[in-house]
Amino acid sequence: MGQKVALVLIGLGVLALAIWGIKDFFTQADIPLLVRIASGAIGAGVLVLIGIAIKDRLDKSKKGDFKEVEK
Repeated sequence: MGQKVALVLIGLGVLALAIWGIKDFFTQADIPLLVRIASGAIGAGVLVLIGIAIKDRLDKSKKGDFKEVEK
């Protein structure tokens, strides 16, 4: 129980710092607009790929095509 609480707190802290850093990056005036757009597109693409991988993993785990294993 304590490990789950610790992991949640660490995850929330990392998420808060990441959001703060991303907000700061995209609101900086001295960073060219093209770099900000490209970075956003790369980040969105990575998130989409992670989502697809998670969905595929969940779909494969639900199928359970085991012929010799009794259910």
